[in-house]
This record gives sequence, C-alpha cells and structure tokens, in this order.
Amino acid sequence: MTQPIRALEDQDEPALLRDQFRQLLRYRALLASGVVLGLLGGGWLALSGEESYTSTGEVVVRSAASDPFAAGASADKGINIGSERQTAVSDTVGTLAVGSLAAHGDRVEVGNLLSGLQVTNPPNTLVLRFSYTGRTPALAKARAEALADAYLEIRRQRTEDSIANMVDGYRAQLKPLTEQRDQLAQQDGTSNDVTSARANLVVSISELSRKISELRALDTTPGYLTKKPVVPTEPTGAGLPLLLGLGGVVGLALGLLLSWVRLVFDPAVRSTRELVRSLGAPLLGTLPRERAAAGGLLAIGRSGSRLAEEYRAVAFRLAYDPSFAQRRRLLVTAPRGDGDAAAAAAVNLAAAFAEMGRDVLLVEADLRTPSLARDLGPAVQGAGPRWASEGERAWPSDSRMNVDVPGSGAFTLIAGRRTDNVPRALTSAPVGRIVAEGDRPGAVVIVLAPPVLSYADAVALIDRVEGVVVVCDPREVHRSDLERIREIIGAAGGSVLGALLHPGRSRYERRTRKKAGRRHTGGRSGSAPGRDDGEGRGGPEHTGDPAETLGLRTFDSTMGRR
Repeated sequence: MTQPIRALEDQDEPALLRDQFRQLLRYRALLASGVVLGLLGGGWLALSGEESYTSTGEVVVRSAASDPFAAGASADKGINIGSERQTAVSDTVGTLAVGSLAAHGDRVEVGNLLSGLQVTNPPNTLVLRFSYTGRTPALAKARAEALADAYLEIRRQRTEDSIANMVDGYRAQLKPLTEQRDQLAQQDGTSNDVTSARANLVVSISELSRKISELRALDTTPGYLTKKPVVPTEPTGAGLPLLLGLGGVVGLALGLLLSWVRLVFDPAVRSTRELVRSLGAPLLGTLPRERAAAGGLLAIGRSGSRLAEEYRAVAFRLAYDPSFAQRRRLLVTAPRGDGDAAAAAAVNLAAAFAEMGRDVLLVEADLRTPSLARDLGPAVQGAGPRWASEGERAWPSDSRMNVDVPGSGAFTLIAGRRTDNVPRALTSAPVGRIVAEGDRPGAVVIVLAPPVLSYADAVALIDRVEGVVVVCDPREVHRSDLERIREIIGAAGGSVLGALLHPGRSRYERRTRKKAGRRHTGGRSGSAPGRDDGEGRGGPEHTGDPAETLGLRTFDSTMGRR
C-alpha cells in the first residue's frame, strides 16, 4: 500500500511490448474477422481466377565471330544483355512472331501477344529466358517458341544487314583505288614515283579486299535455343493451399491493424498500470470468475472458493494499510452501472473482517434502489414482517439486522430503505452516529454507496468515511471516469485506498438476467406507478402471509426486500 507506484514510462521495453500485445488480444473479434476475411479472399482468388499455363524457353545469345574456336575468343564480345532483353520484348519481334503464328492458324494482335510474354536474364549469363503465359498448354508452348524464334531471326537479320553495309562501304572505297591502279598501269615509265604509287595502291587494295573477305566469312549465328518450350502439365500460379495460407497471414495482419486502431481510440482502461495511473491508487486485487458465485453475494463461507480467498487477501491488505487502520471506515462504490459488483465486494469484505474477529457494521447507503437484504436471503436474521417497522421514522431507524456467515461469524447490516430526500438522510445525525462506531476498538464500518458518477450520495459520505475502494470492470471503465473519481474524492476530502477489479458479467449471464427481469415484469405492464417491478423498485408485493393485509401495508417497498 505504501510502496511507490511506478509510472508506465518506467517499465522496461520488453514489458511494454508484452503489455501492448496482450491489449491487442483483447479484441479477439477483430482478429478473428481479419483472419476470416483473409481466408475468404484467398479462397476467392484461388477458385474464381482462370487457370493459366506457362511455357519457358531459353536462348543463349552470341555475337558474330570469324573463328569461334580460336583461343581467346569471347562469346559476349559487343553484347549488351540489357539491350538484348529490350529487343526481345519489342514490337519488331512481336510483329514477326504474329506472322509466324498466323501461318499456323493462331491469329493474335501484337499487343495481346506481348502482354503474356516475360523475358528475364539470369545473373552473370548471356541467357534470355522466354516465359509465355496462355490460357491453354499448347497455346503457351507455341507462342513461347514463336517469340524465341522471332528474336533469333531478328538478331540474325540485323547482323547480316550490318555485314552487308560494311561490305558495301569497303567496296565503295575499293573502286577509286582500282581505277587509279589501272590508270597507272596504262602509263609507260619506270620512274620511281610511278612505281611507288602503284605499289601503295596495290597494298591498299589488298587490305580492303582482305577485310571484305573476313566480313563475308563471319559466322552470323545469333544464338541457340538451348531449352525449347514444352507443353506445361500443370497450371501456373499459387494453388489453393498457398493462397489460403497467404490470405490467413494477410488477414491476421489486417486484424492486428484493426485491433491497434481500436486500441488507440478506445477510451477504456487498457491495462492495470494505466488504471493505477489514472486512479492514483494501487490495485488491491482482481476477482476471479466463479460460476458458483452467481447464486448469491456471499462467497466467503463457500468451501474451495477462489473468489473468497481473493476477498480475504484484499481484507488483510486493507487491515494493514496505515490510512485505513487509523479510522477503520471504508466506503465501497462503483464508477457507473448497477453497483452489483460493489455490493458483493462490500458484503464479502464485511464477512472477511468478521472472520478476522472484527466487529463489522455494514451500512447500505443506497436509498434509491436498496436490495442488499433481499439479495442476502436466508443469511439475514432478525427481520420481521415488512409492515412491522413502517411508520413515520426515517431511515436508518429499525433497519439494523444480523447477517450470519457460515463458518466465519456474523456482522451487522443496516439495510437501506427508500427515502424521498436521499441527501438529507445520508447527512443526518443518526447516520453520523452509526459511522462514528468505527472509532470503537476492533470495529470496522463499511458503507456501500451508489455509483459515484451516477449519484452524489457517495460524495455526501466522504467527509465521514474517508477511505474509498472503487470496484470496477476494467473492460468497461474509462480512463476519464477514473480521473474524475480521483478529483471528486480528493476535492471532498477523501482518499482512494485502491481499486478492486471484477470480471463483469458474461454475455450468457447478461441474457439470463434480462430474461429473468422480463419474467418478473410479465403481465404488469398495466400496473400503476409505484408498483413492484420485480427488481425492488416499486411497492411491496403480496407474498401470501396472512399477517400482512392490504390495509396494514403502506407504500414502502424497502421492507419487502429483506
């Protein structure tokens, strides 16, 4: 209780990551929705998409060479493989392939043909890989082979055209030299100048003739189709298992994203550390969910109850808290809601203190919808007929009764009663004298108040009952509510001793409670205002007791709840 509360920023990074991951797991519906959407999307892509087939051929590109077997000959001489890849997917190759396919009855446009072509180059090689995807296996094989052959044909034509152009250029240079040589041969003379000029022309003519011969002797093979396209046997693309797996992964990522967005904009308390920081008080305990506890408020006295042990631990922690031990007065309330969890906490804490040998007085300060005596049922002793205590005396007159806890002892209960002026009743002198009983040695006074943010009843008692325990569901309480509670209690002169977390009702319990309320109210829709509505909010109901007559009973619904 007196230990300093570490702020959220003081935690180590792994703890924060684990805490954030646990917070994301709170939104299991969003995570499950994301995974389901991903699986549905993967299944839809696998089942609705058209089957396609891919055939692949490989071409080794080579340059023209005079002697490919000569030592030091390089196959990649003058080859830019990037430019060759662009040539392979050009319209020129596509036009030639369209003509070849049309001769075999496959009429297709150039754009549609090239849309299914993919040309890749494995690293550090002179290989171009032609992959064509078509609707049928035979179509994919035929078009891949046609495109590869068209590329080789285009490259061969370009090489031959280059050789022809160079030969024409050399011949253009050779023609005037030949004419000059013939002119010098017709001249008669043995001068050194004529002889020297004739020799130079012969050398030049011989050099040009040698180059023309070398160009004509070049091997113009553009490349080799090392891997011919074959008819594919299976469709390409991811199958159903792979697409479902990918869809599940993408869906999980989508679910985590949605959960993170929901977490960012969620006003509810996201962790116990955030609750402690917002409320400014430590966490006293977290109540476990117990199916057997749905039948009654008292968990203490039930053998093998984890809920009872948690209440005992909270009571021991409060007993040794210096701020509580000084006054021994405790106010139990909830932020909002019906206050059932706060009522259960107040009753079980009273039973736990009684088990410790304390003289416990439990005051039900809920004068709007009092129901504690009714909910305790057979454990309440000393309650007479409902009309016996009715009169002009205001609460808390004649509301004291004993509650027997099996195997733990007993405590005194001052049950609530409907009152017209609730603030005046809570601040009256009799209430002050009752609360002052906490000053007696060994006495403990526990006050059950309505939700502090719904009514100001709890605030009216804080000046006499300083210690406050807030009972809340961490999934429903908001950070702003806790901060407001801390400000209200602090401004009223009290202090928050701690928070007690309860698991709240499950969906099944909420539906059961709603159906039970409808059964209680069934057939009473035409009753006058003030009649009992099955929840203790109206007038008394007739139980068949002959001692109770309609003439003796007045409008006081509280007594019917004992």
